[in-house]
Amino acid sequence: MVKIRLRRMGAKKAPFYRIVVADSRYPRDGRFIEEIGIYNPVANPAELNVDVERAQAWIKTGAQPTETVRDLLKKAGAL
Repeated sequence: MVKIRLRRMGAKKAPFYRIVVADSRYPRDGRFIEEIGIYNPVANPAELNVDVERAQAWIKTGAQPTETVRDLLKKAGAL
């Protein structure tokens, strides 16, 4: 199954995340199909940058967002 999920990056205790489309069998920070956004919760205010068109296209083709990504996509206006 294809999922839209967060990929953790950044330093220890200072994470930022990339929103990626990946096969559910791959590890969290492993191989992915496409990067569609960035989320930085450490910044004040939190930084969120999503390619809304690509996110909607992946959801139409059957990709399932995780709960956290679903909330972020709602904030970005993709859902």
